[in-house]
Amino acid sequence: MTPTAEPAQGNHRATYREVLAEPRFRLLFSTRTVAITADALRITTFSVLVFSATGSPLLSALAFGIGFIPQLFGSLLLGSLADRLPPRALITGGYALMCAAALLLALVRMPIAASLGVVALVALATPVFHGASSRLVAQSLEGDAYVLGRSLNNIAASGAQLSGLALGGAVVAVVGPHRALAVSAALYFGCALAVRIRLPRLQPGEFGGTPGSARGDGGAVRASLHGAGLLLRGRTVRRLMLAQWLPPAFVAGAEGLIVAYAGGRHFAPGWYAVLMGCLPVGMLVGDLLVGRLLRPPTRERLVVPLIALMGLPLVGFAAEPGVGVSSCLLLLCGFGFAYGLGLQRPFLDALPQDGQGQAFGLLGSGSMTLQGVGPACFGAVTAGIGTGGAIALAGGSAALTAGWILTWLPPTSPAPVPNCSTGSENGTEQHACSSPAQ
Repeated sequence: MTPTAEPAQGNHRATYREVLAEPRFRLLFSTRTVAITADALRITTFSVLVFSATGSPLLSALAFGIGFIPQLFGSLLLGSLADRLPPRALITGGYALMCAAALLLALVRMPIAASLGVVALVALATPVFHGASSRLVAQSLEGDAYVLGRSLNNIAASGAQLSGLALGGAVVAVVGPHRALAVSAALYFGCALAVRIRLPRLQPGEFGGTPGSARGDGGAVRASLHGAGLLLRGRTVRRLMLAQWLPPAFVAGAEGLIVAYAGGRHFAPGWYAVLMGCLPVGMLVGDLLVGRLLRPPTRERLVVPLIALMGLPLVGFAAEPGVGVSSCLLLLCGFGFAYGLGLQRPFLDALPQDGQGQAFGLLGSGSMTLQGVGPACFGAVTAGIGTGGAIALAGGSAALTAGWILTWLPPTSPAPVPNCSTGSENGTEQHACSSPAQ
């Protein structure tokens, strides 16, 4: 993209119809939506299976979250493969691996430790094929179409998680946990087959990557660690990653306390599920409205206000409100998640051309890891300040993040952009500016 074309493209507002007209994105979008539904079905079913076998709430919770934290290690150790190998093989192989793991859990009666190990091993590979998929989306969509593509993915993810959770409960009740895992395996298999048949065979050079070991000497692990170090040492990329990691992690800490809050306030049975559903509903509405109605510069100017909107409503839980007010506060909080749309273009522009796949994998795995750690951190303080106080503390932390981001936003720019002239940013930053993604 040439500098003279940038302002026009920056003000162009794409449409969802335009985004879905791209065949490659449409394929990746549809298969990922089905896979998220399968994820929710597999995770909840596996947690039920472990609890029924052990009667241990701790092991059941571990089964629910065991697929999150290993993703960070997978991104650090294997993330460079997303830029070094053909995307069709990686994405197809990822879905096939998930299918095989779900079938193994469904058909083979293993010790609990072995079952947890299977899920953790699959999680190690997840950032690789997710990174390859995200990189391919970034190469297929340009300008505001890319941002709306991310918006569509967020909307679909919220809907798929809700339907997957509901489907999980229904399928387990009807056919039992083992057959429910087989259903999730069938969904993964369908995704793998669709990608294998419909996605063209592309070599890394054909979609902007660097084949083989051209990105550095040594094997995949060494190249992955080197690439992750370059990304995180660059101040612009690091700040933009933290901006996308921290607010959701704080909100996840609050979300993990909703059940305890509803119980402590003696809400009617089942209301905790309504409260937990308010967040994804707010996220869906926020992404839809912000993505469709606002122009790109406006979205980027609203990054800080929307992050504040994520956090400040949660501060209201310090007053321990009832069901109605709590639902409204959580809806507002979920709406604030649309702030991420204003960071998509600056983040993509800040990435080195030959490291996008690894960067997307690291972004996703870091977010998942911190969202897994958040509930434990804020849950630990409930004994001192109560559940409502802990939720308010999480919201206040998110609001403080908005203040931190405001301190490094360039005063003349609507959103954070790479600073090519900063002397300390030679390595990754200078390379990123000389190799724009679009």
